[in-house]
Amino acid sequence: MEEIKFKVFNEERALFRSNGLKISECVFDKGESPIKESKDIEVSETLFRYKYPFWYTNNINVDRCTWFDMARAGVWYCNDVNVANSLIEAPKNFRRCNNLTLNNVTFTNAAETLWSCSNVNLKDVRAKGDYFAMNCSNMTIDGLTLDGNYSFDGVRNLTIKNSQLISKDAFWNAENVTVEDSFITGEYIGWNSKNLTFINCTIESLQGLCYIDNLVMKNCKLFNTNLAFEFSTVDADIKGDVISVLNPTSGTIKAEHIGELILEKDVIDPTAVKIVCSSIDKTSDKADYDALM
Repeated sequence: MEEIKFKVFNEERALFRSNGLKISECVFDKGESPIKESKDIEVSETLFRYKYPFWYTNNINVDRCTWFDMARAGVWYCNDVNVANSLIEAPKNFRRCNNLTLNNVTFTNAAETLWSCSNVNLKDVRAKGDYFAMNCSNMTIDGLTLDGNYSFDGVRNLTIKNSQLISKDAFWNAENVTVEDSFITGEYIGWNSKNLTFINCTIESLQGLCYIDNLVMKNCKLFNTNLAFEFSTVDADIKGDVISVLNPTSGTIKAEHIGELILEKDVIDPTAVKIVCSSIDKTSDKADYDALM
């Protein structure tokens, strides 16, 4: 491979249509699309300061690099991308990429990042920003720390482990999602999704886990959670307390304690729901939403 070291690039399309480069300790300063339409690129200890560094580029390996704020929309329409030990300040990164691996990567502004990517593997990633990972498919995540609302909207075939999410409206419109050994806090988790499974998770939510077709919960905690399971088909095993349960469509809910169980017979069929709980403070056939909120 041709090696490029200790250079500062300022021109547009500086290394356009390159093939087989090993770039180290360089700076891509002013100038859009410096490595566009390239392949077989290795980059280490390099700074990206301006827009669109990698577009339509295949077989990229990046290690110990930094994307500054203006290096936005950095990796789009690429295949076979590996990024490790790097810091990304720029938003809107990684769009429509296939075969993407991120290992020990920090996103300080992850707004609208990881959209419509497929075959994605994340390990020890930290991200802050809304609309993370929209419409991705075939994702495996281990060790994600996320602070950002509306995450994983429209994802398909996702597995998350050992993660911590602060995220309102997480997992909306999603399908085939499994979350294990994780903590999630945020309002309205999981609405309009299908085949959503939580295992050994702790969840805190207002009106969470509603409008879900085939919700499975195994050995989970739902602390400070109310109006749960509305119009969901449920197989849930809950450890500890649930403040209130509202109108699940069908299935079984096992819990140690439910503050209020609300089954409105003019809205759902109460006989389609099996509640296994020895401690229910109040049972209602009509919801007082003002009092419950």
